[in-house]
Amino acid sequence: MKWANRRQSSNVEDQRGMGRAIPTGGGIGMLILGLAYYFLTGDSSVVVDQVTNVRSGPAITQSRSAAPQNDEAAKFVSVVLADTEDVWGELFRRIGRQYRQPKLVLFSGQVSSACGVAGSSTGPFYCPEDQKLYLDLDFFRDMSQRLGAPGDFAQAYVIAHEIGHHVQNQLGTLAKSQALQRRSSRAEANQISVRTELQADFYSGVWAHYAAQRDLLETGDIEEGLNAASAVGDDRLQQQARGYVVPDSFTHGTSAQRVQWFRRGLQSGDLRQGTPFQ
Repeated sequence: MKWANRRQSSNVEDQRGMGRAIPTGGGIGMLILGLAYYFLTGDSSVVVDQVTNVRSGPAITQSRSAAPQNDEAAKFVSVVLADTEDVWGELFRRIGRQYRQPKLVLFSGQVSSACGVAGSSTGPFYCPEDQKLYLDLDFFRDMSQRLGAPGDFAQAYVIAHEIGHHVQNQLGTLAKSQALQRRSSRAEANQISVRTELQADFYSGVWAHYAAQRDLLETGDIEEGLNAASAVGDDRLQQQARGYVVPDSFTHGTSAQRVQWFRRGLQSGDLRQGTPFQ
């Protein structure tokens, strides 16, 4: 992806070095599951269920706003975030809405959000309560080494997916899906979660569509994005972690579904086609 010397977002809060690592165990299978099974979730209840709720105890870290530290990974994240701001700002204007830019929090080890206290093993997540994205940059290394999804555009897909949840939040989709989940059985709630995640994949593809239009993509970028979407399919992750799959427990969609919806957004760039809820 062509990102050098491009605008960086002013909406990055760098909290790296302010948290503390959470001890983990269970071998590589559990590590993969911890890093990726809840990866890319848009449901704040997932974060709260997996970690200590901030309302029940003291926060582990104190929030502060700061420019990203002077390293390439932070710069890349900031550039991608800035580009999503430009794209979604224009798309919202086209539908008569104003896009509210989210904050992206970089952390290491552990972080406090309005949805709870999360550790690195939770993976990147979006908290609708404070409208912030949370990302430990070590996740990108694990994507490449453990999930087999290397490349800068694979990383951009992760960021764009979380931005997709922010778009859902602003359009009211996220609140509706969460309300439906609370009234549903576990199996039905999982299916609603899958549709929510697939729509976020579609929105990440929409962003990629406009990045391609502006000649920001390089050879191999699309393949990196598609490979990343496939790498985090529920079926693939469960097979890696358990050796078998349990379709009724899927919360994000299969590899094929995630690729399908990312590709649909990439090819169309049309928000009207992002309707896995129908």
